[in-house]
Amino acid sequence: MAGFAGRALEGPVSPCGLLRAGLDANPEGLALISADTRWTWRRLDDLSNRLAAGLLGLGLNPGDRVASLMPNRPALIVHYLACFKAGLVATPLNYRYMAPEIDHALAVSKARALLAHAEREEDLAASQLARQLPLGTISYGGGRGAGPVFDELVEGQALSSPPPPPPPAAPAVIFFTSGSTGRPKGVTHTHETLGWMLAIGAAGLEFSPDDLLLAGSSLSHLGAFYLSFASLSVGAGVIVAHTFDADELLPLLREDRPTALSMLPSKLFALTRDHGARHDDFASLRLCRAAGDTVSAELEREFTALSGLVIDEAYGMTEVGLVTVSPPSGRIKLGSVGQVVPAVSLSIQNEDGEELPAGSAGRLWIKTPAATAGYWDDPGATEAAFSNGWLDSGDMMRVDEEGYFFFCGRKRQIIVHDGSNICPQEVEGALLQHPGVTSAGVIGIHDLVHGENVRAYITLTEGTEQPTSQELIQFARARLGYKAPEEIVVLDDMPRTATGKLDRTSLKRMAEANLARRASR
Repeated sequence: MAGFAGRALEGPVSPCGLLRAGLDANPEGLALISADTRWTWRRLDDLSNRLAAGLLGLGLNPGDRVASLMPNRPALIVHYLACFKAGLVATPLNYRYMAPEIDHALAVSKARALLAHAEREEDLAASQLARQLPLGTISYGGGRGAGPVFDELVEGQALSSPPPPPPPAAPAVIFFTSGSTGRPKGVTHTHETLGWMLAIGAAGLEFSPDDLLLAGSSLSHLGAFYLSFASLSVGAGVIVAHTFDADELLPLLREDRPTALSMLPSKLFALTRDHGARHDDFASLRLCRAAGDTVSAELEREFTALSGLVIDEAYGMTEVGLVTVSPPSGRIKLGSVGQVVPAVSLSIQNEDGEELPAGSAGRLWIKTPAATAGYWDDPGATEAAFSNGWLDSGDMMRVDEEGYFFFCGRKRQIIVHDGSNICPQEVEGALLQHPGVTSAGVIGIHDLVHGENVRAYITLTEGTEQPTSQELIQFARARLGYKAPEEIVVLDDMPRTATGKLDRTSLKRMAEANLARRASR
C-alpha cells in the first residue's frame, strides 16, 4: 500500500525500565502528583518494586493476567509498573463495568487475581467469576480484610534481585474495547508493541523532561494510560486526577501548572463551560489535546475564547495507540485530527482497495510497530482485522494536500440519504452550535423512499430558553442544507459507552424499539 508515512524512530521504550530517564536525571524530583500525593521518581520506583514482589509472593507467575477495577489513583500507576516489572499481564477493567461486564472480561482474560477498590464490593459480590478467582481479590481503599490488601503488599520487601525482563513478544497488557460495535474484545499489547506505542506517543506529542501532564480521563482506558507512561518514559511528571469535573481539575491546573492537558471532548466541554473556569487557569499549558470523540466547532470556539489555546485533536485506536496529531509546535487546522505521527504509515482506500487522492473520503488502513499482537483468545477476530500487516480501522477519513487528516465517521455509521453520504459527526457539530443544545447524537433511520433519514437525539441546556424541534431543524438546515435532520428527539440523558463516548449503538436500539412499539399497535 502507498500512503503517508511518519519519520523513523530509534526503537521502543522498555515498559520494565520506563522510569529510567527520571531516575537518572533527578531521582528526588516529582514523578507523580495528585490532590493528596507527591511521589518522587525514587519513591515511585520503590513502591512498584515492592508491589511486584508482593504480587509474585501471592503465587502469581509471569504471564498470568491480573485484572484491575480501580478509579483514578496514583496506586493504579504503581500497579501497572509492578505488573510490567514482574512479567504479569495488566488487565484494566472499565471502572463503570457492572457485574455482567466484569464477568465477561474475567472470562475472556482468565485473570487469576483482581485489584479492586473497596467501594465496588457490592458489584463484585454479584459477579459470578470474581468470587472464583484462583488468587482472589486484592482490596484497595478499605479496611484490612481477610484477603490480600494493596497497602500491605507495597509495605513488603522488594525482591533481592529483579526478575529478568520479559521477552519482547510477551504480553504486557490487555485492554477491552468499548463494546460499541459488539461485545468487548481483549486487545493484547506485548512489551514490544506497548514500548513502541509509548515511544510514538512521546515523539508525536513532543514530550520532554520539562513537561507535566494532566491526563483528564481514566487510566483504565488506553488514552490516559499511554499518555501517562509516554510522559514518564522521557522523565516528565504526571498529575493523576481522581475525577474529571471542574472541582477536581481547576485546583490542579491552578496549583501544579501542568504543561499538557488531555481530555475527552465531552469532559473538556463541561470544564470550559464551568462558571469557575478562568483564562489564567490554562496559562501554563503548551498543549491541550482532545481525542476519543469528535471535537465540535462550538467546543473549539468556546475553549479558544476562554483559554487562548487551540485544541489539538488527535486520532488513535486501542489496537494501535496514537496515529495522527497536529504537531504541537506546528500548525493546527481546525477540524483536522492532524498529521501522521512518527513510525506510522497510513493509507486511505476505496472498497476495491485502491488508494484515493487527496480530498476523497475512504477507509483508513494503518501500519505501525505498535499494532496489537491480536485479540486475546480470538484468532478469528485478529485475522479479520489485518491484511498483509495493515490494520483495517473501520473508520472513514480524508486527507488534504498538506497531509492533514479529517475524520469522516465510522464506515457502519455513515448515513446514506438519497445516495449521498452524511457523516453523523458533522450534523452533531452543527446542532451543538445552538446554545440550547448540550449534547447531540445522530443516526440513520431506514426509509423506503430515501434509503435513510437523519434523526438527531439531543439534550437541552438548563436555564436557557428551550428551542422547538422545528427551530433546531431550521438551525441545522441553514448550516448543512440537505444533511440536516428530519427529526429531533429530546432526551433527559445522552447514552454513552463505558469509555464516555457517545453511544450511537444505544441510540439505534432505542429507535428500533420505538419502531417495534409502533408496529405492534
